[in-house]
Amino acid sequence: MDRRTYLGSAGVAGLTSVAGCLGGALKSIRGDDDTVLGPPETDLSEATHPSYGDEYPAVSVPDPLSGETISTDQFEGDRTVLMTFLYTNCPDGMCPALTLRLRRAQEVAAENGYGDEAAFLAMTFDPERDTAETLRTFGEERGVDLDAGNWHFLRPERYEDAQSIISDTYGLPEGSLEKQYDNEYELEYTFPHLPYIFLVNEKGIVERVYVRGHTVDVSRLVDDFETVVTG
Repeated sequence: MDRRTYLGSAGVAGLTSVAGCLGGALKSIRGDDDTVLGPPETDLSEATHPSYGDEYPAVSVPDPLSGETISTDQFEGDRTVLMTFLYTNCPDGMCPALTLRLRRAQEVAAENGYGDEAAFLAMTFDPERDTAETLRTFGEERGVDLDAGNWHFLRPERYEDAQSIISDTYGLPEGSLEKQYDNEYELEYTFPHLPYIFLVNEKGIVERVYVRGHTVDVSRLVDDFETVVTG
């Protein structure tokens, strides 16, 4: 199955609101004027996830810190978006590294006066443990400006909802949640890592997918981000 058939047929169940995959199929617009950056060095067009020139699929997910529901397409016509996926109990530093890169872009946006033209979205796929307070502490410990009005931690209601967003809507590796009981009361979780960062322009078009976002050079990501915001 090719990537557009896969994504066009995908749906998300159990969410408060889902805008779907933009009319049932992702639009290929490679080579037209809807992107700011040129094509990336690595062609990801055959991947199952959206890539350069694709419309970014829209979902609506609660932000537990603000108490509002954030739709990924609400920023179209207004803001450039950086989005990633994480969980705060990440054992090896990958999720803090992803957060660091979004936080650095947030800092640069503030320093250069275009914080209102950007949105930073970090969605947890561990809603059972990533409560509002946990996410707030996680962000504060990593220097995120939670009062800037442009950072949103997104928390699906259930793990199954998060899994649907990740695999069905965004076409990322599905993975699975394994629950292992050490005793009657303690529960251990094992998650797949999803070190992706998506850079989406104000038209809702994907400019870059950093597949190994936790290792991408920070200055490179920030340069791409700035070019898209100001382009």
